[in-house]
Amino acid sequence: MTLTKDRIKELYADKHYQSYFDVGLFFVLIFSFHLLYNLWNYTLDYWPVKGLVDKLFAWASTLLFGQSTWTLEHIIGMDFVTQKHTILFLNNEGTYSAVTVAPECTSLKQWMHWLFLMIIFPGPWKHKAWYIPLGLVIIEFTNVVRIVGICLFLRPYPNDFALAHDVIFKIMFYVVIFLMWMLWVERFLHSGRNDKKTTQRKSPSE
Repeated sequence: MTLTKDRIKELYADKHYQSYFDVGLFFVLIFSFHLLYNLWNYTLDYWPVKGLVDKLFAWASTLLFGQSTWTLEHIIGMDFVTQKHTILFLNNEGTYSAVTVAPECTSLKQWMHWLFLMIIFPGPWKHKAWYIPLGLVIIEFTNVVRIVGICLFLRPYPNDFALAHDVIFKIMFYVVIFLMWMLWVERFLHSGRNDKKTTQRKSPSE
């Protein structure tokens, strides 16, 4: 069967196929942004706004460092010292572990990921106008949790930085983005459509 534009719209209108289209578009957008960002970063070196991007990364790393150390001190009650953007603390082996909040640790890439995804993904703009900024705040909060979580993880497991940084908390980051996207799809994208269809089906018999 040839999939024409009208046929695709018909399938997408069917609740049984909506999730397949939505998840497919989600991954297409996620991987498209990843490729475009790597091209812009590694090949074009953030041309033509490298100076601005470098300043934004520096600002974001200072912000993240301050938020993370405040959380460690006032909420976790953890003893540590700082050196520039590095957090130093004693681990269970009696040596010092260090976590450096570098520009690459900031949420800027994930913010751009979220903006790219939500601007292109279908949905009512009256809700996007507040849901997108809320997502940016949640992403920043998640990054603070990530830095704090890495510090706490390294106290009992000081030799497993790569596991914490590259696996556990990196996965957590994208799980949060995926869950926010799922909430958008279920609560704002399809709820109005499906409610409208239910009302239309009931109308003739009323």
